[in-house]
Amino acid sequence: MRRPGVPATALAVGALVATLLIGLRVVGSWQHRDIVGVHKSPKITARLGGPVGSGRAGSRQDALDVRRVTGSADVALTFDDGPSPAWTPKLLDLLRANRVKATFCLVGAQVHKYPALVARIVREGHVLCNHSWTHDVKLGTLPAAQIRADLIRTNTEIRTAVPGAKIPFFRQPGGRWTPGVVATVRALGMIPLGWDVDPRDWEKPPARTIEQRVLTGVRPGSIVLLHDGGGDRAQTVAACRDVLTQLRGRFRFVPMLP
Repeated sequence: MRRPGVPATALAVGALVATLLIGLRVVGSWQHRDIVGVHKSPKITARLGGPVGSGRAGSRQDALDVRRVTGSADVALTFDDGPSPAWTPKLLDLLRANRVKATFCLVGAQVHKYPALVARIVREGHVLCNHSWTHDVKLGTLPAAQIRADLIRTNTEIRTAVPGAKIPFFRQPGGRWTPGVVATVRALGMIPLGWDVDPRDWEKPPARTIEQRVLTGVRPGSIVLLHDGGGDRAQTVAACRDVLTQLRGRFRFVPMLP
């Protein structure tokens, strides 16, 4: 109903402007289409959805809209910010004991310090993901040449530790994706990798809390975000032990594959 004193033409113009703004917002949401992770057996594609959540403290992380294969029971575990001499070996031991393959998103500076851990990750059949040189959450705002240099430096360090290593994925620190970082990642032949289950283990909650957040959020085709580096991950290790036990009969854990 038109309010008294407001001309019909003014209302029409207002409606047109609102429509245009909505359209621009949709067109500008490049991340809804371009952050893609794929793993097979069977093939599942995950793409970035709308800005609804939060990543590391002070940042925004977009939730993933995961397209699932009917009847699929596959779930991918991913571990960020390593390798860590304290926690990566414990997680690798746990994964090996459970015959589970995962994806490790490696920070270049950590790779430089602990190359033997990268060699073990690859030797035991896990998949590698570039997670930038120093976990700079503002990486995506830098000029393309700097983004490219950061990613190449990290890949080079990984391949110094493991010559010829395949690095199919890149994960933006803090989930702060930008068109620039996505374009650079793709130009280097990598796939931007997101997630749809974030138990916020980086806040270091109790293991039981991490476990319950994963068990509540995981669905067929989910990509779970966890951490083996960046601090004390004792609670993450403990939570993973229980998560693998609880979900073993319901899901098959698979690594991300391009």
